[in-house]
Amino acid sequence: MQSANDRLGGNRKSRATRATAVALALVTVLGAGATASAAYAAPAAARAGAGGHAATQDALRAVVEEDGLPGVAAEARDERGRWFGSAGYADTRTHRERSQAEHFRAASITKVFIATLMLQLEEEGRLDLDDTVEKWLPGVVRGHGNDGRKIRLRQLLNHTSGLNNYSDDPKFAHRTSGPGFPEHRYDTYRPGDLVALSMKRAPHGAPGTPWYSNTNYVLAGMVLEKATGRTYAHEAERRIVRPLGLRNTSFPGTRARMPRPHPVGYSRLHQKEPDAPIVDATEQNMSFLGAAGEVISTTGDLNTFFGALLKGELLGQDAMRQMLTTVPSEADEFGYGLGIESATLSCGVTVVGKTGRTNGSLSGLVSTEDGRHQLAFNINGDWQGDASGYLGVIDAEFCGKGGAES
Repeated sequence: MQSANDRLGGNRKSRATRATAVALALVTVLGAGATASAAYAAPAAARAGAGGHAATQDALRAVVEEDGLPGVAAEARDERGRWFGSAGYADTRTHRERSQAEHFRAASITKVFIATLMLQLEEEGRLDLDDTVEKWLPGVVRGHGNDGRKIRLRQLLNHTSGLNNYSDDPKFAHRTSGPGFPEHRYDTYRPGDLVALSMKRAPHGAPGTPWYSNTNYVLAGMVLEKATGRTYAHEAERRIVRPLGLRNTSFPGTRARMPRPHPVGYSRLHQKEPDAPIVDATEQNMSFLGAAGEVISTTGDLNTFFGALLKGELLGQDAMRQMLTTVPSEADEFGYGLGIESATLSCGVTVVGKTGRTNGSLSGLVSTEDGRHQLAFNINGDWQGDASGYLGVIDAEFCGKGGAES
């Protein structure tokens, strides 16, 4: 289930009261490899300060030491070149460190790929973002007040369709990201079935209402397949992955295993209790997110993709203008573009990008609009609470501050 943690915006309150309880939970559940959260930070010491990214390294360490998460890895790119930093472990049992080569589930960062494909098709005259959903998917968005005749494709991409998020269906959430996950992790879901879950409820609001919904991107994936006659994964491989040489990026479909190397994905399955069990969620069938969140990648591949996109290698100027034009989010703390989000940091720097959360993985892809300063990161745990930890990493990299409250 996607949540507010799946966005660039979020609550920046203090991490201190949460950190001790989470660290104790890790000690209890993960065993000898996690005898103290401070032990997670040991591998980071040699990297601190490298390439002028000392504040970022401190923020990575805080994700482990203060938030009690297993591990984090990040790659930054700017005029000085590339920098990699990490803290904690990919595997808390063996104390294997996080590495630059690791694959991880980037979840909703998939939406940036999908929006790019939609804009490419518009450039080619194969669809128009002002087309209705009904034109491409007749009869699919109907019932309980949902009406695809009134929703434009553009509104799918900037989360203003008003459609409810199928991921919030209680039974579905229990099976895919709650306590029922271990039993149902290999279940397969079809896109039409996911949309049908949303159609069982009235829309959150009228078209034009901002509301983050995975339903929007499942529908966008269905439109891509209708317009091209091929899967969105095929189109992403053909139009983005192969041309940019993203050798570590894939769309797994129903395949549950991760390519190696990869971290262990530790999950609390959205349970809020400080002693909630932590499970290994590394293997999972991502068809429950599909076009809304299935992509697997690395920090390096994500930075290569986003840098190329922002520098105009994948879309023309008008398409990029459309992508970067934002509308206020429901929280009004950041803006929704097409596949991306925009936020202003504590130092006044505006960044664009996307975060993604799924079981055992929390990832971020962030850049200045010109693509000259980039950051990609992954945390191999999913209980980030109020999200201040990963926001602290972003703030540190782009503002040079060691934490979200600096």
